[in-house]
Amino acid sequence: MASHRRPKQPNRARVTVLTTAAAAAVVLSSQAANAAPSEKPSKGEVKAKVDKLYQQAEQATEKYNGAKEKQEKLQKEISTIQDNVAKGQQELNELRDGLGSMASAQYRSGGIDPSLQLFLSADPDDYLDKASALDQLSTQQVDALKEIQEKQRELAQQRSEASEKLKDLSSTRTELGKKKTEVQSKLGAAQKLLNTLSAEEKAQLAEEEDRATRTSEREVLKATNTDTGSSTPVGSGSGRAGAAFAAAQSKLGSPYVYGATGPSSYDCSGLTSWAYAQAGVSIPRTSESQTGAGTKIYSTSQLQVGDLVFFFNDLHHVGLYAGNGQIIHAPRSGTVVRYESMNTIGGPFMFGVRV
Repeated sequence: MASHRRPKQPNRARVTVLTTAAAAAVVLSSQAANAAPSEKPSKGEVKAKVDKLYQQAEQATEKYNGAKEKQEKLQKEISTIQDNVAKGQQELNELRDGLGSMASAQYRSGGIDPSLQLFLSADPDDYLDKASALDQLSTQQVDALKEIQEKQRELAQQRSEASEKLKDLSSTRTELGKKKTEVQSKLGAAQKLLNTLSAEEKAQLAEEEDRATRTSEREVLKATNTDTGSSTPVGSGSGRAGAAFAAAQSKLGSPYVYGATGPSSYDCSGLTSWAYAQAGVSIPRTSESQTGAGTKIYSTSQLQVGDLVFFFNDLHHVGLYAGNGQIIHAPRSGTVVRYESMNTIGGPFMFGVRV
């Protein structure tokens, strides 16, 4: 006869856990179904982030330029010191040869002076410290020994200086590499963001920039000296500032490349330093250093065409004043040398410098 045992009841705690888990799963599933899909950043948001990255890249670029300039300066200084050391060593050898000739002459005439013999077999510094020995040397020998001693001190100092500069050069090269990596990282991040835009959105951004450039060009032309028919804005002209501005104008449309100083591509301070070089004026390489190239001008109403103009609190961007509130500059990666309103640079105008 079959057994009719009562089925075992499930554990009350286990039922509660399973029920709670099931309910949670239903809630999460419902939330996932009702959640709005993550929205793609708008064109404006992408542009804002890209502009920020480009600013950071330009900051790093100016640091890179400074390290590169320092590296080149150190290399020249080290080369000069090494040349001087080589020349000094040759002179020292000649002095020693001359003293040796004295010894040979003394030997042929009856033997080497004991004091000179001592010198030839010992350190002259140690020997000259023994004042009593000087009485045993001729005036000519004393002068020769002193000249050798001075030359040895000079060479030791130059070698020490070269050693310190080589250490500085090594750390500068390390800094240069870090800044180059930082620039490339920022530019890569900016490009990655731009790649999220559609072809239509990219075209719209390009058109907005072109439209802004055309507006700036019209503003510059409003300052044209109509009396002479010149295409050079009023207030430019005089001398080297005018020549520098004209040089920059000749490079309108040249691409921005970080670290470049021409003649086919430029970064911001590369353009300004190149332009003034064409006018026969040497100014420092980096934007921060260029702030000391002349007289500071804090009022925009006092600016003249060709003046250097600086932006952002850390002075990492520089251009040339073009008149009527416009500048000519190399803006950032992905752009070209162009006119732009001072109001759209992305950072505050700090001051101008009249070279």
